[in-house]
Amino acid sequence: MLLGPSSSEEARDHSRSQMEDDSPQCHKFQQPAKITSKHRMVIPCLGHFKEEYEKVTKHYRSNRIRTTKYRIWSFIPRNLYEQFHRAANLYFLFIVVLNWIPVVEAFRKEITMIPLLVVLTIIAVKDGLEDYSKYRLDKKINNFITLVYNQKEQAYLEKLWKDVKVGDFIRLSCNEEIPADMVLLYSSDGDGICHIETSSLDGETNLKQKQVVKGFAEQATEIDPETFSCRIICENPSSDLNYFRGFIEHTNNERVGLSKDNLLMRGCTVRNTEAAIGIVVYAGHETKAMLNNTGSRYKRSKLEKMVNRDILWCVLLLFVMCSVGAVGHGFWLSNNPKPPLYSSGKRPDPTWGGFLMFWTMIILLQVLIPISLYVSIEFVKLGQIYFIQNDIDLYHEPTDTRIQCGSLNIAENLGQIEHIFSDKTGTLTENKMVFRRCSIAGQEYGHEENAKRLETYQSEYESEDDEAAFFSSRCSLKHSSRSRFPRKSSAFISSKSMSRMFRSTSAVGMPSMRQLAFSSPIETDVVPDPRLVRKFQRISSRVYMIPEPVEVTSEIMQISEFFIALAICNTVVVSVPDQPRLKRRWSSVTKIPTLPLGEFKQIFSKLSYRKISPLSAQTSAYTPPEKDQKTPKLTVFHVQFPSSLTNKFSDTSESSPSTVTSGHEEIGTQESSKDEFSDLQEMESLSPPETSKKVLAQEQRTETLCARETTILESPDFDPMALSYEAESPDEAALVHAARAYQCTLKARNPEQVTIDLGFLGTLTFQLLHILPFDSTRKRMSVVVKHPLLNRIVMYTKGADSVMMDLLQTEATGDKKTDKIQRGKQDRTQRHLDEYATQGLRTLCIAMKVLNDDEYEKWLQGHFLAESSIENREELLLESAERLENNLILLGATGIEDRLQEGVPETIESLRRAGINVWMLTGDKQETAVNIAYSCKLLDTTDQLFILKSGNLDDCSNMIDNILEDIRRNACSRGRRNTTIISIPTTSIVHISQFTYALVIDGPTLKFALHERVQKKFLVLTGRIRAVICCRATPVQKSQLVTLVRKELKVMTLAIGDGANDVSMIQVADVGIGISGQEGMQAVLASDFALAQFKHLKKLLFVHGHWCYTRLANMILYFFYKNLAYVNLLFWFQFFCGFSGTPMTDYWSLIFFNLLFTSVPPVIFGVVDKDVSAESLMHNPELYKASQRNEPYGSLAFAMNLLDAFYQSLVCFFIPYCVFRNTDIDLYSFGSPLNTTMFFIIILHLVIESNSLTVIPISVFAGSIFLFFSINGTFGAVCVLCNPPANPYWVIQRQLSNPTFYLVCVITTLLALLPRFLFRVIQNTVCPSPLMKARLHENQVQKSKMQRVDVDPVSSDT
Repeated sequence: MLLGPSSSEEARDHSRSQMEDDSPQCHKFQQPAKITSKHRMVIPCLGHFKEEYEKVTKHYRSNRIRTTKYRIWSFIPRNLYEQFHRAANLYFLFIVVLNWIPVVEAFRKEITMIPLLVVLTIIAVKDGLEDYSKYRLDKKINNFITLVYNQKEQAYLEKLWKDVKVGDFIRLSCNEEIPADMVLLYSSDGDGICHIETSSLDGETNLKQKQVVKGFAEQATEIDPETFSCRIICENPSSDLNYFRGFIEHTNNERVGLSKDNLLMRGCTVRNTEAAIGIVVYAGHETKAMLNNTGSRYKRSKLEKMVNRDILWCVLLLFVMCSVGAVGHGFWLSNNPKPPLYSSGKRPDPTWGGFLMFWTMIILLQVLIPISLYVSIEFVKLGQIYFIQNDIDLYHEPTDTRIQCGSLNIAENLGQIEHIFSDKTGTLTENKMVFRRCSIAGQEYGHEENAKRLETYQSEYESEDDEAAFFSSRCSLKHSSRSRFPRKSSAFISSKSMSRMFRSTSAVGMPSMRQLAFSSPIETDVVPDPRLVRKFQRISSRVYMIPEPVEVTSEIMQISEFFIALAICNTVVVSVPDQPRLKRRWSSVTKIPTLPLGEFKQIFSKLSYRKISPLSAQTSAYTPPEKDQKTPKLTVFHVQFPSSLTNKFSDTSESSPSTVTSGHEEIGTQESSKDEFSDLQEMESLSPPETSKKVLAQEQRTETLCARETTILESPDFDPMALSYEAESPDEAALVHAARAYQCTLKARNPEQVTIDLGFLGTLTFQLLHILPFDSTRKRMSVVVKHPLLNRIVMYTKGADSVMMDLLQTEATGDKKTDKIQRGKQDRTQRHLDEYATQGLRTLCIAMKVLNDDEYEKWLQGHFLAESSIENREELLLESAERLENNLILLGATGIEDRLQEGVPETIESLRRAGINVWMLTGDKQETAVNIAYSCKLLDTTDQLFILKSGNLDDCSNMIDNILEDIRRNACSRGRRNTTIISIPTTSIVHISQFTYALVIDGPTLKFALHERVQKKFLVLTGRIRAVICCRATPVQKSQLVTLVRKELKVMTLAIGDGANDVSMIQVADVGIGISGQEGMQAVLASDFALAQFKHLKKLLFVHGHWCYTRLANMILYFFYKNLAYVNLLFWFQFFCGFSGTPMTDYWSLIFFNLLFTSVPPVIFGVVDKDVSAESLMHNPELYKASQRNEPYGSLAFAMNLLDAFYQSLVCFFIPYCVFRNTDIDLYSFGSPLNTTMFFIIILHLVIESNSLTVIPISVFAGSIFLFFSINGTFGAVCVLCNPPANPYWVIQRQLSNPTFYLVCVITTLLALLPRFLFRVIQNTVCPSPLMKARLHENQVQKSKMQRVDVDPVSSDT
């Protein structure tokens, strides 16, 4: 229910405001009227809420969606309203209205409406068809079926999506699509986990975990909606997919917080979960998915802006011509007392007559403004996009991905790119992370055999193994008998992502299922280092038999902890093929409930350390209702933590080593069981005896289930290599696979514990207490666990070395030898990290921290308060994580290779030859970015590299000045020595230095460089270097840099990336390219064009970009030319008819001339004409500069076409005029040869301008000629009174029988086209352009091939 205005801004403001006091003692249920308008209350659609639900039901939105723009009754008025927002349509509407004024009427009123009506109709039909397709898709989606709880039937019944309401309970099955945003209340998974796939929203194919609301996770059976008596208070609908805040209020006034981890979003798909139940909180257009359905973005192309400028010149020219006509008509009236020959017979006042004639001339010469140009441009762009999408060279067969065009109106921009801003990871590289090297305890392990494997890895083996992995991964997924996929998603789901969601395997009799991400053999197969294997085999339980205090100092122990960290410091989901997930029930005693702050201190004096989930813990205990209960009862156990763990460890140390290596029992099972039993007895003082018995029985059942799980994992039939890992990033997957290669296998993960198999130590289960997820601020992630060997609380952390090395232990231990050893390990590890980065490897630091009881208890109290807070929750959690992540023990570092994509060096080299500046914007460290830049030929070994790195604004400015001075000094010295200069391709706008310099700048320094005081100086510097590399750049900095270059330098920019961090720069660039890579499809969904590989950018720009721009530019120039040439015939005739506004041909011929006779040839010309073949454009990147410099459509080309139009119109008018002068020819008989001659001039002019005359354009030319004579002949034969008071009857027939007509047409046409023809001949022979030279070379190569074909048969006979 929405209690007040809803907006995304209000929803975001909710993150900065607190709903209520967070203390449970202050939680009092409030009536809906008291809930602020920034929040909404969700009430179950049940009987005991009937009266209250009916009062507020009007505020709920239904789940019906409508993405259509029009309705049947509103289509015509709304479409007309939108079309008349275009200035050209308003202009022609003004002409139509003007022609209805009798005193200025030039044509028949109905005739002047025809061009406008035709254009409006074509656009309306196109809009209507697009909207109808949306309507059909909406109808299909609204009629999907889901299971909704029906109170009358006391069961879940099938219901259409459109009938779902907020407050409904929905039951979902595996592989079912979620119909609305709903809070998860039940999952068939015993851990309260529901796996979902969000590829329809963000394109990511890896599974996400959603958790049941705490207090509801331990139900033995499905939740009974009839017993649900809670209310949900949450934020207003918001488009932020990563944000959701609210709480559930129970009848006892207890409040349980909600977060994004509890929200199942519409459009996602349930995976690996047999059943899930939730209550709808947002429906229909209020769901997050629909709020993100903003439609395609509109970008104006550079050519379109130039066309609008030139139309203004045409308007000015029209104004001049009409003014001439008005002044001439005034003089005519003044000098001739008799009315003009073709006037109505009335002689008006000269001044008034001139004024009226101005508007009459506007109507007469209206064709000068090309209304059909806009429609023709739309058709040409559709044709160009069709050819781009069907280019087989832009298809990537391994991923079955072809180019996708999101913006249809900027294809010509591809031919004018001057700056390219590229991401590194996943864009220039494959984003397939391969474990290459590692450093542990200061010792480096090179993994040479693994490197050799990568060097000899063949692509054909990769494709075969990928296919095998693809089919094997399917076995781990469960199917539901009620599965209803694949199905088309709703309008907000892009077809781009849906086409990749499922793949059909009907040929092998298997249903369509999903392929696991980051699971190719090149990523999963790791060859261990023999030296490290020998050390790893020395790991045993004795390594961990160390006295207090616990210190991780020995090398073998650090190796063990290093691989443990690799295996468990992640969020990887583990699944076993053909093995359903176990339904485990975890003890209520092991959950932290929602407690009053006054009782919170008691937590830290008892046994269990419990997990609080990353952002919103799912930890309250929920007691299933008894059969006679109608409302659930929330049982709260006040669990306390032990004050010390030393006694527990002493008991453990006495146990035999077999308890560690057995793989089933934890250390000191009997002793720990006794401790647990004693603690349960202590709880009787806090809870009734009956409750304690139930808790004890449930704890015993938990131990039995855990033993069952371990038995399954250790059964002889269990194959650890058959485990399937689903990671959120390729880095996590690579580290887990590397750990498995060393027999440290991640076997199982649930919200409570992580199970691994560690070599000779067997199966170890780590109690998972906290996950501190990765964020861009901390640049690290941590997990806090109960270590089964150390029997202590341990935190494992991995992150970027730039932040991790500052968090290591700095305090002296008191032992100089130990301190020296630790410093030596850190120094050696840092050298190894620098070496890895120099080799282009991605680096991570691995560290750990052993916590004592007091330290953990103190931190836990603050962390619990941060998690329980609603106001500033993210900031408080960040501060809490930073309080814990310090004084770390360095374990080692990893080097992961992200290999270059195929063809990247060649593509970048070609882009540079084409005069395009390529900048690399990456979040990686400087050494890695520079190494990749050398590998992909963005940098050359002869380049002088400038490093711009400063700590404040003044230093940054001074460093830029010094670099500029060095460049100027080097230029002067080289000039004096007269040495050879390496020439770098230049553009017409930005000056590029002739010397090979490159600039490297990091993120903090970039912040200063973008400052207003320094940015101009920074742009001057970038104009004098050949490459810019920005490392450690944030997404915001990327977009700011692209915006700065685009606006300040006035250049055409292109941004290309593959991840969500690239979306901002993709959207602000003139052209945004998304790569369909390993990081989901956020970049693809936000882009104008989507490619599978970076190398495809070469053909997209050099071939399609050049063709699109050249074809469209030539077509637009041709439109201006032909309209002006034809209008000038009417203008010249006014000098001989007293400027009376009388045309020399009938109105229908005037209308059809531009609407039918000459409209199709330029469209075909704009779609299929080729000035140079694709092969020449690919092999000669320098040819791209022609379109880059606007050569086809420059001011000179526009002016020449206008002059040519004036010349041809003069020849076309005055030659017939001289021939028929002083004869008794009538008006239309004089106009007929003018009309026919101009038609042939315009058609043949296009033939001269065409670069490739194939069957299609020749057929169109012939069809236009046939259409011209057939329509004019039919019109002249049957239309007797179609054009009163004149009569065009039989005019064209008489002219075709007159030899003079043919003579006039031929001579006039030849003389009119002769200058254009001679100009092209001289231009192509005396001073050919690079494009013409390429064409001539093509012709020579083709002729030589034909000659060889002719000669070969003869030589074979001899």
